[in-house]
Amino acid sequence: MTFAELDVAPELIAALGKQQITEPTAIQVAAIPVLAAGRDAYMNAETGTGKTLAYLLPIFGRLDAGQAATQAVIVAPTHELAIQIQRQCTDLARNAGWPIRALLLIGGTAMDRQIEKLKQKPHVVVGSAGRIRDMIAKGKLKTHAVRSIVIDEADRLLALESMPSIRAIIAAAPKSRQLIFASATVQDESTAILAKLAPGLDMVRTGSAPVNANIEHLYLVCEERDKPEVVRRLIHALQPERAMVFVHRNQTAQEVAAKLAHHKIAAVDLHAGSDKGDRKRAMDDFRAARARVLISSDVAARGLDIAGVTHILNLDAPAQSKAYLHRVGRTARAGAQGQAVTLVTRGEVRLVRRYEAELGIVMRHVRLREGRLIPAGGTPRARPGRSATERA
Repeated sequence: MTFAELDVAPELIAALGKQQITEPTAIQVAAIPVLAAGRDAYMNAETGTGKTLAYLLPIFGRLDAGQAATQAVIVAPTHELAIQIQRQCTDLARNAGWPIRALLLIGGTAMDRQIEKLKQKPHVVVGSAGRIRDMIAKGKLKTHAVRSIVIDEADRLLALESMPSIRAIIAAAPKSRQLIFASATVQDESTAILAKLAPGLDMVRTGSAPVNANIEHLYLVCEERDKPEVVRRLIHALQPERAMVFVHRNQTAQEVAAKLAHHKIAAVDLHAGSDKGDRKRAMDDFRAARARVLISSDVAARGLDIAGVTHILNLDAPAQSKAYLHRVGRTARAGAQGQAVTLVTRGEVRLVRRYEAELGIVMRHVRLREGRLIPAGGTPRARPGRSATERA
């Protein structure tokens, strides 16, 4: 199947070509015809499979560039994901040569400036649920012409704390609007909510397993106090092209970043305690490879598509398998290979068993010896090179 066979506009196909995207992924093949027909749908596919373009392409195909009105609203759970989606919208429009305007609406930015930009009548609005709801309530974001509403990372946004804002956004749009939900997982508690929000929606699923098969899963047992030092030693042993280190606490992210910097490892930290400017600088440095390591709390685990992430290191093991799934989904994207190493204390080994049972994966026990990662109790494995594909 080709993009042309999916009736994607030639200008959009040319725009994709400029991003070296020439063939649709499985979720794009399955979702584009459904969404192009204007039907409500829930897209469920593993991370890194192109869900964003799966909904952007049909949405762009239905936009009327000559109508000065907001026609699509895309809601994301984090500022970083919203920025990424808005950037993809802008790139798609520019490369297609279409006069489509996409505006970012998130907290932490001066509302007055956003209100001024709304006067330009953007065709697409991307942002956080709270800020979009506020702009609608103030009468600054007009929704009378909205044709599509996207709830990205839906399993998170359909949680109880986000629902008042989500319901308000949907209620403000015409009843004929299309609802699109996208996520790597579907939570049981979301089923009843979806039945009320979009009765009769199409479930569009691809992939037989929730976890990308191109990820190698490893775990290493160590003392809690030793974890920051073990992360440093792992980076030395693995020599990742680009790695993300996940932690629970903001302070831990700052401490690990400082420790790596002391050892001449270019690293940045990203967490909920960072202000908007610091978070943007951290993401820009990591995307541009000025920093090889990004230390982050779970604020960055959802939906971000950063090219070239070869390794995920979990300094703090997540309590839930769903969180592990979203973290490791930042590697092995678009058919690449990736490796995830989780640090656990002896008491946390139970979490490894939970991931294996609930996600259907196998996690191999490893240890560090003489600067190399080896099977626990086994013979040394060859030291991997800088590419994730050159692994033991």
